[in-house]
Amino acid sequence: MAVISHTYMSALKKLQDQSGKMKINIGKYRKNRKVDIRIDDYDVWGADHTLALIIHPVLVKLKEKKHGSPCVDDEDVPEHLKSTSASAKENEWDTDDNHFKRWDWALNEMIWAFEQNLDTNSEEKFFDHAEWDEKEKDFGKNLHKIKIDQPGLKAHQDRKANGFRLFGKYYQGLWD
Repeated sequence: MAVISHTYMSALKKLQDQSGKMKINIGKYRKNRKVDIRIDDYDVWGADHTLALIIHPVLVKLKEKKHGSPCVDDEDVPEHLKSTSASAKENEWDTDDNHFKRWDWALNEMIWAFEQNLDTNSEEKFFDHAEWDEKEKDFGKNLHKIKIDQPGLKAHQDRKANGFRLFGKYYQGLWD
């Protein structure tokens, strides 16, 4: 359980209007930008899905508009994108030939992970219901008839988890 100080809670309550919307003044940071945020109870029932509704299109737009790339560690990309796979740099301060490719790859993995999170049927292809008996009343008997591609499902879930891990690791690199 999170503990929030009384002072902090008082400040938050001052930001809320009667409808539950949060009023945040970010004018001193960005001119002409008004932000009203409303969080309903159902938004937190599946907060991962709620956040993905915002994060996915933002990542897609960032990829489309990006003008630079943060440094992405070699440990986070496939072998062919590592700095050790690029041709030698002329100067130590130069970026290697794979610098921007590493960011593109990481960004694509993040986008894919959030896209999968939005698609509630993204794992359906790993389940074969061919022997499912619609007339069977005992769910347990039917459950044993489902064939699951365990290696495929695990690979899918691992890739998704890695996309979310990359999002967390490079969160402060999400800029244009």
